Amino acid sequence: MAEIIGTNNKVLIVDLTTQTTELYKVAEQERLCYLGAKGLGLKLLYDRQEPGADPLGPDNHIAFMPGVLMGTGAPCSGRFFAVTKSPLTGIFAGSSCGGPFGMQLKTAGWDGLVIKGKADKPTYLFLDEEGVQFRDAADLWGMETTAAIEKLDAKRQASVVIGPAGENLVRFANIRSGHRFLGRGGMGAVMGAKNLKAIVAKGGAYKIRPVDSDSFERHKKRATKYINSNDMTGDVYRKYGTAANARMNQEGGILPVNNFRDGKHPDFDLISGQTMAAKYDTSPHTCKPCTIMCGHKGTIRGETRPIPEFETVGLLGSNLGIFDTDAISDWNEICGRLGLDTISSGGTLAWVMEATENGLIDTDLKFGSTDGISQALEDIAYRRGFGDDMANGSRWLSSKYGGTYYAMHVKGLEMAAYDPRGSFGQGLNYAVANRGACHLSAYLSAQEVFFKMLSPQWTMAKAKWVRFFESLTACINSLQTCQFTMYAYLFESPVVKINPTFVLWANMQLAPEAAMPLVDMSLYRGFWSSITGQDISLWNFFKAGDRIHTLERYMNTREGVSRTQDTLPPRMLREGRPCDPKGRPVPLNKMLDSYYKLRGYNRNGIPKPETLIKLGIV
Repeated sequence: MAEIIGTNNKVLIVDLTTQTTELYKVAEQERLCYLGAKGLGLKLLYDRQEPGADPLGPDNHIAFMPGVLMGTGAPCSGRFFAVTKSPLTGIFAGSSCGGPFGMQLKTAGWDGLVIKGKADKPTYLFLDEEGVQFRDAADLWGMETTAAIEKLDAKRQASVVIGPAGENLVRFANIRSGHRFLGRGGMGAVMGAKNLKAIVAKGGAYKIRPVDSDSFERHKKRATKYINSNDMTGDVYRKYGTAANARMNQEGGILPVNNFRDGKHPDFDLISGQTMAAKYDTSPHTCKPCTIMCGHKGTIRGETRPIPEFETVGLLGSNLGIFDTDAISDWNEICGRLGLDTISSGGTLAWVMEATENGLIDTDLKFGSTDGISQALEDIAYRRGFGDDMANGSRWLSSKYGGTYYAMHVKGLEMAAYDPRGSFGQGLNYAVANRGACHLSAYLSAQEVFFKMLSPQWTMAKAKWVRFFESLTACINSLQTCQFTMYAYLFESPVVKINPTFVLWANMQLAPEAAMPLVDMSLYRGFWSSITGQDISLWNFFKAGDRIHTLERYMNTREGVSRTQDTLPPRMLREGRPCDPKGRPVPLNKMLDSYYKLRGYNRNGIPKPETLIKLGIV
């Protein structure tokens, strides 16, 4: 087996229309500026795709990017990233995924794969160290994702596939790798529009070795120690999975209930990870390699299944007024087989239920009832009957039928399972997140609600911390590694461990400029440098995150995004939650101007020319 020392810097560009390929070599300076994975994927699309391209047209590109950590054995490094223009939002979207595809792509010798054009018939790609083959997918077209994976995957061979939802251009269709998903933004529809059923990568031709193995092993040892010591990564998520968030969200009043009409419910614990762990006798079911092991499987009605993640139990559970985990597990399985994003599915169904309540449409779906939901998901995936409308998401539905007040989305992307009225920083994060209502762009609900390091319903310092965590998250997604490592790498550092929570709160809330330099990013920077052999200071590492985030924003502003779209659903801005005696909505405008100033945007939310020049984007 040959070795790749550090990175191979080879990206394969595939044109489905002409069935041709070209090799792109990543330059050293480009790697320094954009790190890899998300950052490099965005740069590749920025250089190749003209503004205004139809997301479902042949000119839209989609990039699959394993980062520099893939294949090294670093903790929680079994993840790859994808970037494309979303058919749900009309702007650029990125998504992180576990599953086996990334490892096979990387060990086949490729640091990235970019696909453009449209095949003239159902096609799948077979990729190895020699390049790509274009293969007939007629016998795969129409298959559910589980069956397609069973047919395509083998030893040292793994696929990404779409299901019927992607084939039928459902605007929130996802892409599956193993039992993991590129979930948000409708990437499955992008593949479907290209007549691309699957991509199979055959790896194992190369072994990945860091340039500085000694430094890498030191960082790996410290990272593993931090993960095992941290309460979230070494205990809560490892035992109970992400659905453990249900209890913390309930306590903070940010659990979505009945289309975000409340933030608490007395039956919340029925959908918690703790309850499901006992009920289903769960065990780890994770990405590989993984040290946190937040993914779980269990026995449900005599069948071994993945346990629904928190976003799924939040959006297909409490947000529909439903707390039956057997039923939620069924819907999770349906979405997985058919290729549907569970967050947008839940947000869309919640709009349908509230619109039905208010007489805008006539359906049998109602809050608190499981009746008809399985059928609705099937109808969405196959665009049957009213499912043809639901397949376009809540923004489109509310534009056609009215009821924009009930559409819980930002920029067309349905909101994740955290009510921002109990977490103002999360509200700002939702409003300005580049891909829409993304909880993972900065994820301030963790600092505000889970760890109480920021006052959740203050506006003070929130713009600064949203900007900070956006840039750090861009770095993490460009390495690429699991974002949950932030719990361990940041909170297990000595500076944090020796200080009680009230001291951390005082520093973060009242003196953010003094607190930010104390945030320990050295593990992320150290992994990147030891693997690539390229020295990078902490300042330049963080600046790369600024550059990546701002590039994505700039790409979206060329598609029409501005201040008008940096907002929240009207319910969040006008209506309090019943669980909050003070009835506080999100005071967004108080934070938005400060955020723009910190980012170097003008008052309309557009990156200033001097900002783009300073970051080397133009």
